[in-house]
Amino acid sequence: MRLPFEPPVEPMLAKASDALPDGDGWLYEPKWDGFRALVFRDGDELYTQSRDLKPLDRYFPELAAPFKAELPERCVLDGEVVIAHDGALQFESLLLRIHPAESRVRMLAEESPASFVAWDLLALGDEDLRSTPQGERRARLEQVLRGATPPIHLTPATKDRALAADWFDRFEGAGLDGVVAKRLEGVYQPGKRAMLKIKHERTADCVVAGFRWHKNGPGTHVGSLLLGLYDDEGHLHHVGITSSFTWDRRAALVDELAPLREGASDGHPWGEWAEWASMGSADASGQRLPGATSRWNRGKDLSWEPLRAERVAEVAYDHLQGDRFRHATTFRRWRPDKAPESCRYDQLETTAPFELARIFGGE
Repeated sequence: MRLPFEPPVEPMLAKASDALPDGDGWLYEPKWDGFRALVFRDGDELYTQSRDLKPLDRYFPELAAPFKAELPERCVLDGEVVIAHDGALQFESLLLRIHPAESRVRMLAEESPASFVAWDLLALGDEDLRSTPQGERRARLEQVLRGATPPIHLTPATKDRALAADWFDRFEGAGLDGVVAKRLEGVYQPGKRAMLKIKHERTADCVVAGFRWHKNGPGTHVGSLLLGLYDDEGHLHHVGITSSFTWDRRAALVDELAPLREGASDGHPWGEWAEWASMGSADASGQRLPGATSRWNRGKDLSWEPLRAERVAEVAYDHLQGDRFRHATTFRRWRPDKAPESCRYDQLETTAPFELARIFGGE
């Protein structure tokens, strides 16, 4: 491709925030619930890249013709692939596309066609726009997509905080899950969490690296999934569990997780914790380990089974205590579009309670 830069390019990321930022200099956009996608076009050549740097084109063949018809001849756009039905986004329909059979993908493309929502312009012709301020990139994006027609869309954007707050409340029923805030003077920073995302609840993408059997006994039902997050050095830390499953779902998880049990003990990031588990102890940092005895449930069997750390789950949580989730999280969905290595602590934002912050601020 004859573009200022070649794929893959790490997308710029967002950090969770509890509220819309105050002050001037912000651009607000609805947060779309779909698959992140960077679209590279050079004439008849197209390449659509996922958040984890993999090609997406084969899963959404219906978008090739609209990209060629609606996008500039040579460009790179950042945005989201979504599927809408009955006035709401359907994330589950996107998950169905991640299927090896081309015939099934094409059938689904006809039954529930995807759309692309653009929110950033990274290159146009020979221009690399990543070092151009966000406000200018937005103006250029509006120019090039002024006449675009569905299924290609330009995301709404505003500098009005009050309108963004209205979007946050009003758009939830349509399946959008919050608002994104970007600095108007900000440049595009690949791989950096340089934006803010304000969601209707705190969520985190976690690696599922193990599970516990239900108290009924091994082989019956899954009791809980063990969650992990990577630190800056690439170490996977146990951060908590999720166990919010129906009885039928617990039974189905036994077979669903079976392939990930094969060879899971070989080189498992938590393998060294087995001896600590047998001692009912904590490691040197004081962190309670997956198999350690709970101080609240003495005698409860907390032994666990390792899984290959290859699947990502999105969970909802209330807040952190230290480097762990304070309570058990709520399972939301699997995220096959995200790489386990992307599940890091830096996606989280911790906020001190107001009273403590006020006391410390007065010292």
